[in-house]
Amino acid sequence: MNVLLLGASGRIGTRIANELLNRGHAVTGVSRSGAVDGVDDPDFSAVAGDATDADQIARLAAGHDAVVSALGPSDDESPEVLVEMLDAVVDGMRRASVDRLVWTGGAGILNVGPDTRLIDSPEFPDEWKPVASAAIEAYGLLEDADDLRWTYVAPAAFIEPGDRTGEFRTALGELVADEDGESRISMEDFAIAFADELESGDAVHEQLAVGY
Repeated sequence: MNVLLLGASGRIGTRIANELLNRGHAVTGVSRSGAVDGVDDPDFSAVAGDATDADQIARLAAGHDAVVSALGPSDDESPEVLVEMLDAVVDGMRRASVDRLVWTGGAGILNVGPDTRLIDSPEFPDEWKPVASAAIEAYGLLEDADDLRWTYVAPAAFIEPGDRTGEFRTALGELVADEDGESRISMEDFAIAFADELESGDAVHEQLAVGY
C-alpha cells in the first residue's frame, strides 16, 4: 500500500513507519517540521504538514491507499486539538477520495467492566484525564463517519518503548490486561498490531485494543 502517516516524528509514529516499511509498504510521513528521525528507507518520504488543516490533509492524502495516524497533542497544545485534528483528517480524506483510516487512540475509552470505561475507574490518574477526554470526544467524530473504513486502535493502559516480541492480544472495546490486572504494551508490539489491522481490515468501525 501507499500510506500517509500523520504524526510520523513521534515515538509511536516512527515505530509504525518502520513496521510498515519492513512489510513492503510505501510511507509518506507527515510532521509539523517535515523532519522525521529514526526512519531510513528508500520507500519513505518525509513532508511537512498541519494536521488541523483539511486543505493540507486533502492535498497530502491524494493518491494514497490509506491514512494512518499517530497524532497527539504536543506539550504546548490543548488536548482539544485532537478533536480539531480528527475533524480535519476526516474532511481532508473525503476531499481526496481516500476512505481507509487507522487512528491511534487512547485507552481511556475502553471498557473495564459493565458500563465502566477505564477513564471512569478510580485508578485512572487525574493528570491523564484531559487528553483521554479529548480522545473520547474525537472518537465521536469517527462514529459519525460511516463513509470511511476507520479503525480506532487503542493501546494498553501503559505503552512505552520496549521489545518487538510479536506476542500480544487484541480485543474489541475491552482493555487488555494480564492475569494480575496489569495492562501494558511496548510501542514496538503496538506497531505490529496497528499494521496488522491496516492490512486486514478485520476491525473496521471498531475500537481495537492491544495489550499483553
